[in-house]
Amino acid sequence: MAGTKPNGLAERLKDAERGRGIVVAPGVYDALSASIASAAGFDTLYLSGAAIAYCRLGRPDIGLVSSTEVAETIALVRDRVDCALIVDADTGYGNALNVYFTVRGFEDAGLAAVMFEDQVWPKRCGHMAGKAVIPAEEMVQKVKAAVAAKRDPDFVIKARTDAAGPLGIEEAIRRLNMYAEAGADCLFADALLSAKDIERVARNVPPFTLSVNMGLGIRSRPTTPLLSPKQLEEMGVAQVSYPRLLTTAALKGMLNAMDVFTKEVVAQNKVVDRPDLLASFDELNELMGFDRLDELEKLFA
Repeated sequence: MAGTKPNGLAERLKDAERGRGIVVAPGVYDALSASIASAAGFDTLYLSGAAIAYCRLGRPDIGLVSSTEVAETIALVRDRVDCALIVDADTGYGNALNVYFTVRGFEDAGLAAVMFEDQVWPKRCGHMAGKAVIPAEEMVQKVKAAVAAKRDPDFVIKARTDAAGPLGIEEAIRRLNMYAEAGADCLFADALLSAKDIERVARNVPPFTLSVNMGLGIRSRPTTPLLSPKQLEEMGVAQVSYPRLLTTAALKGMLNAMDVFTKEVVAQNKVVDRPDLLASFDELNELMGFDRLDELEKLFA
């Protein structure tokens, strides 16, 4: 699938406005997790900088991921799945000029959308304390640079503000409207603290341009509350992402398997068979596309 350019996200965001359903994007972190999400039937995926920090670096989301590491991950994901891919580009890796070339490169990589935010650098996870944001006017120039850089009118520019925490929800709304006026197609206010706040933002920015982050997806956290896609849709939200769904699931699975292996197999010298904790060899090969590769090998033998 390398070299193909899945599109349709821009149209699907318009469909959300027409009442045809919110766009749901599970978070992925590599080609394996993208394959799992695609096999589950999702046609839009979200690749977060946090996920790359966790799974490539084993580090927290505090601005340690480079554009090169993101680009390498994009290439691996795009080789395995033909889904619309939304990618988190943190702050755009620099000033407005850096944003311009980031958008050029990511659009050429076959993405459907790129998101960048108005935090200072080094950034940190939007749900951590201690965030700070750049002046709104500086972010406006970044948005304008992103719009100028894109060549495909259906390539989606997603502008995020982290102002709600340090400066309040009214400032977040003000900034999102500035970013929309500068040309952003999709808007995101991170770390909103209640359903009422989400609805308030959705009602005070251009209709059905708002994206919401539901974090772990099936586990609550002390910041943004868990809401269903339908609830968000009824509030006027166009797109919802679950950036930590598969990373945290993978972490929990590895911790559980290692706990059994350490305490029972190694410490107690037991023979343990736990199909509830591990995929089978056949399941693994099926997901990896072994049959297709086997066909190709025979074809060219």
